[in-house]
Amino acid sequence: MATTVLGALLLATFPLVTRVLTAVRAALARGLLTNQTAALRARTGELATARRAAVDAEANTLRRVERDLHDGPQQRLVRLDMDLETLGRRLDDDPARARVLLDEALAQNREALAEIRALSRGIAPPILADRGLAEAISAAAARCPVPVTVEIDLPAAPRPPAAVENTAYFVVTEALTNVAKHSGATRADVVLARDADRLVVQVADDGHGGAHVGKGHGLAGLADRLAAVEGRLDVASPDGGPTVVTADVPLAGVGQPGEERSR
Repeated sequence: MATTVLGALLLATFPLVTRVLTAVRAALARGLLTNQTAALRARTGELATARRAAVDAEANTLRRVERDLHDGPQQRLVRLDMDLETLGRRLDDDPARARVLLDEALAQNREALAEIRALSRGIAPPILADRGLAEAISAAAARCPVPVTVEIDLPAAPRPPAAVENTAYFVVTEALTNVAKHSGATRADVVLARDADRLVVQVADDGHGGAHVGKGHGLAGLADRLAAVEGRLDVASPDGGPTVVTADVPLAGVGQPGEERSR
């Protein structure tokens, strides 16, 4: 009798239990799909932001190079051309004046070369592609007017992706330029190390501090460059110093090592 009653009760409640279980399963599925969709949307937003940062960084670099070429080396080369023409006319009738013009032309040429070298910072040099990040950064540090110590802890192989190497090189050269121009520092230290799947770049100086990531400043350009490869920039620069600029660049998802170099 009890079994019959229990069977009848189960039979009567079976449709309701089925609907409840189906609703619970549908709710769980909707929740999982919603979370996955939200994660995909967030990731899409991050990638879109990185692309915009990359476009902005390249556009700003191009505008800077175009403006500086026009205002600097181009004007000096025009002046050099005029001086050489005058020099040619004075060689026979006024050798003393020709000597002065020659000295001025040589000075113009040296200044134009110096400005072109300054403009090339941030543009990957041949040494970076040919000999790697360690050699390129050591060469950049040697050119800095402030004494720089370099500590690099990177495996010889495999090399980081080309985009990572270019970004790390730009971080170091831009930071050292700021040290030389604005910090009043007497020394600087550059450290590069690989931490699992990330490349950590740090540039520190003993200057007066006060550096910040602001629109129109070089450090803002660094932040944009790093955002383009999903990296991070941290600037610690209290008044009175010291200043420590740290860049964290992921190695994964930026391309395969040697991908751009092999083109």
